Amino acid sequence: MRNILLVIIVFVFGILNALESEYQIARLHYKGGGDWYNDQDTIPNIVVYLNNTLHTDFSKIEAIVNPDDSKLFDYPFIFMTGHGTVNFNNKETENIRTYLERGGFLYVDDDYGLDKSFRSEIQKIFPEKDLVELPVSHNIFHCYFNFPNGLPKIHKHNDERPQAFGIFDDNGQLMLLYTYESNISDGWSNVHDDPENIKEQAFRFGANLFYYIMTN
Repeated sequence: MRNILLVIIVFVFGILNALESEYQIARLHYKGGGDWYNDQDTIPNIVVYLNNTLHTDFSKIEAIVNPDDSKLFDYPFIFMTGHGTVNFNNKETENIRTYLERGGFLYVDDDYGLDKSFRSEIQKIFPEKDLVELPVSHNIFHCYFNFPNGLPKIHKHNDERPQAFGIFDDNGQLMLLYTYESNISDGWSNVHDDPENIKEQAFRFGANLFYYIMTN
């Protein structure tokens, strides 16, 4: 009887694993006027690259989550991008902070125009912390593919140098990455006529980002 129960448990567990074999990457649907939804092929394209390169099992269908939604905690990785402005109310601010402090990860990619409002809003979430520029020596630039010069430049924008900023938890763990003057995620989209070598740099950095998150 015990052996039969064990077989049933293993069988049910196998079915549940099969049903949950694909994990979704979520995009943040924020308020404020920015086009949070832009380049809708971004996540499907990076998922294909990650699944082929890192042998992950992400779904090509992105999830959409609001900053004040309890479903935020269902996703270990949240992606945010867009032009224009973002604005978090008190509930959203508290929810995002709790999400990050409980081990969630937020990647924010400035798609030209988000910078000023994002910096203001992140100070509301973590008034006691600063966005710290990651040095070239940081492991995120070397953990899978090697980026000896740090963050790659994908789009010209203001023709300033690309920068990667982070916010760390009290244990020194990176919980938020913000890329500026680079626009990594545009390189994941087919909307832009980027040269293949530039797109490859964007995808490779995406692989580094996810590899870093999964191994740290």
